[in-house]
Amino acid sequence: MKVLVADKISPKGVAYLRQQPGFEVIEAYGSSPEKVLELVKDVHAIAVRSETKITAKVIAAAPLLKVVGRAGVGVDNVDVDAATERGVIVMNTPSGNTIATAELTFTHLLCGARPVPQAAASMRAGNWDRKSFSGIELLRKTLGIVGLGRIGSEVAKRAQAFGMRVLAYDPYLAPSRAKAMQIESVTLDELLQQSDYITVHMPLTDDTKYMIDEAALEKCKKGVRIFNCARGGIIKETALLAALKSGKVGAAGLDVYEDEPLAKDSEFRSLPNVVLTPHLGASTAEAQESVGIEIAEQIADVLNGGVIRNAVNVPSLDANTVKVLGPYIDLGTKLGTLVQQISPAQIDLLKITYWGKIVDLDANAITRSVQRGYLRRISGEEVNFVNAPVLLERLGVKVEVVKSTGDSGYSELIQVEAVGPDGAIYRASGTRMGKQNQARIVSVNGREVEVAAEGKLLVLENLDQPGMVGEIGTILGQDGVNIADMSLSRLIPGGTAYMVVRVDTEPSDNARKIIKGHPAIKQAKFVQL
Repeated sequence: MKVLVADKISPKGVAYLRQQPGFEVIEAYGSSPEKVLELVKDVHAIAVRSETKITAKVIAAAPLLKVVGRAGVGVDNVDVDAATERGVIVMNTPSGNTIATAELTFTHLLCGARPVPQAAASMRAGNWDRKSFSGIELLRKTLGIVGLGRIGSEVAKRAQAFGMRVLAYDPYLAPSRAKAMQIESVTLDELLQQSDYITVHMPLTDDTKYMIDEAALEKCKKGVRIFNCARGGIIKETALLAALKSGKVGAAGLDVYEDEPLAKDSEFRSLPNVVLTPHLGASTAEAQESVGIEIAEQIADVLNGGVIRNAVNVPSLDANTVKVLGPYIDLGTKLGTLVQQISPAQIDLLKITYWGKIVDLDANAITRSVQRGYLRRISGEEVNFVNAPVLLERLGVKVEVVKSTGDSGYSELIQVEAVGPDGAIYRASGTRMGKQNQARIVSVNGREVEVAAEGKLLVLENLDQPGMVGEIGTILGQDGVNIADMSLSRLIPGGTAYMVVRVDTEPSDNARKIIKGHPAIKQAKFVQL
């Protein structure tokens, strides 16, 4: 088995791989994309950090490739879809940098309160200027944490030790979880209005991009201090720059940026009330050693035919089981993703029901795929098939699995239901059919439909009146959006109807606005599978 270590990981991790019988380890740090294409021709595994890009082209050039291991959390540099299509396992190490990032966040927070970096620079310049570097205390100040996952929770513990009042905004967090942590669960607006300090710990998704923008900053206290050690793009940089210049934001600490590396002429570099670090979140000796050893062990397990851990595209199973359950695992992930996007942010229960041949299989892997699919747009890169149940439990969401012997009308069927706090149920069902065993969505919220479980979907509930199909088609056509597939469903003529439209490209904001504003449209959801 040949393992390519494309980026520098812990020497202990490399040594572990070399100790495996039958393993040949190639260390090729800093290789050009062309060199990587040449090296992967006969490798079975690749270990990377964030530097080397494992593109679809790289995966296609590696016919023996079984696994790509990322020593760290983010897999932005790996084409996961291309890997999945080729049956290549992609793994990360989601917990290795938790403490490192939490401690860096709190370091930034302290520097936002006491301008130590600026004072140190002044001292190096030969000055003795005590008056210019006066600070404030953290005691009895309010810290607002946007996103209370692994890292956000660790930051909260440290803030509480400093005597801070801690608020948290996390739309998926159950109130009971916040209460147990002695944290006040609030809305985003409440957090913005009440916080003296704000730190973000969300993954970067369509929902979180520019979460902190001009409008959000306008709601904040004058002089608020803001920090981002999570992902560039959660805070809109142009808005933050303007707020820093006007004094609306008193200080900021940034470790991540919309474009990295940060441009040499970035205005952030010239502002005296900003502390900048070059994406150091996981840059501690302990974190780097931990993720290096962890990814080496995970790669060795896969190549030796053992368990699969911390995979982002397959569950923790042996390779033979993956072959049998693979089609259902993929369908489960897509159903979970679909239901999350048509249901409210906070739910109490995720119910998964199986019919047909699936009942006789060990459906645990499929169940986890549904859970991961549901969490994929909530927890981002953090979620995988291993930790999905834990993350749901952390959010206060119960999971119920039912194996039914009744007649569903299909040889196999998976139904996923999300039950909201008010008892409302949001559901979708799917199966695999046809000569190519294609995944199909066959029901949405109790309405029978049939559309391929892939790509981008518009899910519309509308008054059943003539011309609706034409009107929606016209709106999309004028927006340059091609319709790939469409399914219609209604219960009674003249009532309400469902229209599920699969499109090639995402409709523009203006097209979505027109569709949602149409008098006959009762509900419109854009879903990405």
